[in-house]
Amino acid sequence: MARSEPKSLESLLPRVLARLAGESGKGHALAPVWEAVVGPHLARHTTPQALHGTTLVVAVTGAQWAQSLESEAASLCEQLNARLGPDTVKSLSFTFQVARR
Repeated sequence: MARSEPKSLESLLPRVLARLAGESGKGHALAPVWEAVVGPHLARHTTPQALHGTTLVVAVTGAQWAQSLESEAASLCEQLNARLGPDTVKSLSFTFQVARR
């Protein structure tokens, strides 16, 4: 059996985090991947809370953030899946949280 090139920890970590989130149902493990996809500004107002099957539940600090993310949901899922593995996240769901300082 031929050996493949070693993979960097950075390339493996998102898929490990996805597996942990999927097994535990807790989306907090996906925070680094989420921030990489949405950027630091949006990440300050949104937090992955849970992964229920293939639905990522995201806490938002206001309705405007949910609306913004909803309009980009397909693209966000595609970008998340590029990092986490195919079909890890098929949809986003939103819940409200108190704003962070």
